[in-house]
Amino acid sequence: MDTLLYPPPNSGHWTGKIYSDGWVAAQGGTAAVMEPATGGTLGQIGIASTADVDRAARSAQSARAAWAATPFDQRAAVMREAARLLKERAGEINGWNVRECGSIMPKAEWELSATYEQMLMAAALPMQANGQMFPSTMPGRTNLWRRVPIGTVGVIAPWNFPLLLAMRSVAPALALGNAVLLKPDAQSAVTGGMLIAQVFADADLPAGVLHVLPGGPATGDAVVRHPAVNMISFTGSTAVGRQIGEVCGGLLKKVALELGGNNAIVVLDDADLDAASSCGAWGAFLHQGQICMQAGRHLVHRSVAEAYSQRLKQRAEALHVGNPHAGPAHLGPVINAKQRDRIDQIVQASVAQGARVVTGGTYEGLLYRPTVLTEVQPEMPAFTDEIFGPVAPITVFDTDEEAAALVNASAYGLAAAIHSSNISRAMALANRLHTGMIHINDQTVNNEFHVPFGGMGASGNGGRFGGPANLEEFTQSQWVSVMDKPIVYPF
Repeated sequence: MDTLLYPPPNSGHWTGKIYSDGWVAAQGGTAAVMEPATGGTLGQIGIASTADVDRAARSAQSARAAWAATPFDQRAAVMREAARLLKERAGEINGWNVRECGSIMPKAEWELSATYEQMLMAAALPMQANGQMFPSTMPGRTNLWRRVPIGTVGVIAPWNFPLLLAMRSVAPALALGNAVLLKPDAQSAVTGGMLIAQVFADADLPAGVLHVLPGGPATGDAVVRHPAVNMISFTGSTAVGRQIGEVCGGLLKKVALELGGNNAIVVLDDADLDAASSCGAWGAFLHQGQICMQAGRHLVHRSVAEAYSQRLKQRAEALHVGNPHAGPAHLGPVINAKQRDRIDQIVQASVAQGARVVTGGTYEGLLYRPTVLTEVQPEMPAFTDEIFGPVAPITVFDTDEEAAALVNASAYGLAAAIHSSNISRAMALANRLHTGMIHINDQTVNNEFHVPFGGMGASGNGGRFGGPANLEEFTQSQWVSVMDKPIVYPF
């Protein structure tokens, strides 16, 4: 393939390097930055070795006390300056998001805007009240219960929304006085790592407080296991999340897991089908379906299933799939051939068991056509598995009770959506669902930076990101009691 060099103005700082007390050579070697749409090479990143992780963790351990002691207004000023630089460099960052991650430009623009808002929200965290005062049974004693930094937070971020899903942990962790080791996925390490490092470096974040260490499983495992890393914030697959949770449990290390989802959109018989199919298409096909909140199961009342499937088919066939850097497209490429093949295997295995392809089910290179399947049964892979691709499987039901049972049949519990013209009926159904988020007359892919976000069951361990949840997630509590004069005890 032709080499397609796409360096931003400051790429000389990070090409083939990692960010750890400045830009340094990676002991783990280098890796090519690939463009999924063309197979071309965009540049090089450094890969952090276990030795790199060890050095970074020790540096963070040395730097974090001074950072935590920095007055809150100064920490907030760094966050605001980093946010300003992020927005100022929007063209550069969005360009990388399109080419490195296969994002269409509107998705890249939304992701940067949401990240900017998250950073401003994080900047406000240090000035919030961080404790309470409790009475005491002992005269003259004052009991203070306060939130204090955890120490060093390891952030392991995914490739699908690399900027947003890295910064939603990095920004509040830093703002609240922690040091951070960020391990972006190697497939999105520029957008989700190198550009973040440069923004904070230029915002004068003190040396040693943030380290950006791209790499694969070995790098991530080194971050998780390092004794100087006090918390792990992981976003990714349930299988890897279980492994990380097991390790952190053994080490008595705090862990926040935001994992996969097999999210359902429920269309009742009184739903507005034009609106429901619009939400269904957006939830299923946005960013090629590569979203943890993707509408991966479409549960539709039998009486409206045919009408819904035809509307969804029309919407799918109106979408243009192509290279988002070459021109406007609704869908870009999936991230790699392994992911494409997995999507297709789920589709073909379900068809072999009796599902019917209404539209799609084909691909060219990494461009997978938006696909609608009908006659999907609960035992088929299109129902049981997290697809993470542009596929909308439709399963019918006859009663609200059956719909609730189908939603809850999945071990995942991230998001759900319900469409009905009767809000009381929709709320009654919502009250029976075991998911962390439920959206009525909307779709499953929702994210508002100030609202706590997270799943249940196999979708996470109950951790939450966003708004007031960040204060609890990235700190730990401490009880301090104070006496004017020391107590004299009986012995």
